[in-house]
Amino acid sequence: MYETNYSIARQFHNSGTIVQIQPYGSGNVNDTYLVEVEGGQRDRFILQRINQQVFQRPRLIAANLRVFTEHVQARLDREVHERRWETPAIIQADSGADFVEARDSEFWRALTFIDGAETHPTILNSAHAQEAGYALGRFHTLVSDLDPTQLHDTLQGFHITPQYLAHFDQICLQTEIQLTEPSVADGVKFIQRHRHRANLLEEAKAHGTLVQRAIHGDPKVDNILIDKASQQAISLIDLDTVKPGLVHYDVGDCLRSCCNLLGEETDQIEDVRFEIDLCEIILAGYLPVAHSFFSEADYAYLYESIWLITFELGLRFFSDYLAGDVYFKAQHPTHNLQRGLVQFKLAESIASQEAEIRRVIESVRG
Repeated sequence: MYETNYSIARQFHNSGTIVQIQPYGSGNVNDTYLVEVEGGQRDRFILQRINQQVFQRPRLIAANLRVFTEHVQARLDREVHERRWETPAIIQADSGADFVEARDSEFWRALTFIDGAETHPTILNSAHAQEAGYALGRFHTLVSDLDPTQLHDTLQGFHITPQYLAHFDQICLQTEIQLTEPSVADGVKFIQRHRHRANLLEEAKAHGTLVQRAIHGDPKVDNILIDKASQQAISLIDLDTVKPGLVHYDVGDCLRSCCNLLGEETDQIEDVRFEIDLCEIILAGYLPVAHSFFSEADYAYLYESIWLITFELGLRFFSDYLAGDVYFKAQHPTHNLQRGLVQFKLAESIASQEAEIRRVIESVRG
């Protein structure tokens, strides 16, 4: 495998000597590597193999990334900035393309490495929470004037909760669910109890109440890049899911991820809770940056987005467990079951604090 990675990496960087290729990050979908090159000076870049079971049209991902990066860089070039913000740049292959297709049909791409920065699996403190909100607001503002029709829908159905629910129903028909297992039975009951809420955002979109924009698609806390020196957010990475959608998918996903201090991977399911203080801090970082394009309807659906995206991810993890772990990488046989139950517990905590969360939204928007 190393020799294959080496030969691919050479097609993106043919000067200097590649001295090391090692796995990088903790992504659940693609295989990501950090490549170190030594020539006149040492350099590093990110090499990724796209998971084509998930992203079945990887050329569209490459096209979206080109549109997105050129748009954002053009805005950054013409604006005056008081603080650092960077977007990973595409490294072209020797062929001039933005990707390499290997003989075995594997699809590879390379991006510049943003130095002096790091990510964290959970929120560290209130300052980190404020920066998480700022990061998403900065991202949304930079693409607020990008026509979403210029982007391909690389994951059709992504964040469309009713479709995930239909997939769950199909899995239930095709597989023999062991309801004698208490945790599985509890998960099924939770889904059935709340399935009537699955259409909340999609109905608002269908009626024109909420409009599609360019979105990140996966703005969880470990995709927020923090400058090691300043401790300020400087980028949102993992851009495969940049596509047309509702900004509510992003806001809900960011809050879902950041406001659970135990993280997605915890086995302490009963201790999972939605930290409303962090929610307030993150929104206080986000809304002042994003207010220029936010509508009254956007504000009105914020709470629904927080609960629904949490429910949705739980549904996705749970369904993948039942289907045999075909989407998310699993480290042990019940990994995706555990992940799903964590999200269901978090959704319960969000629902129990609905009135307070709505108060926070009104307070922060001013």
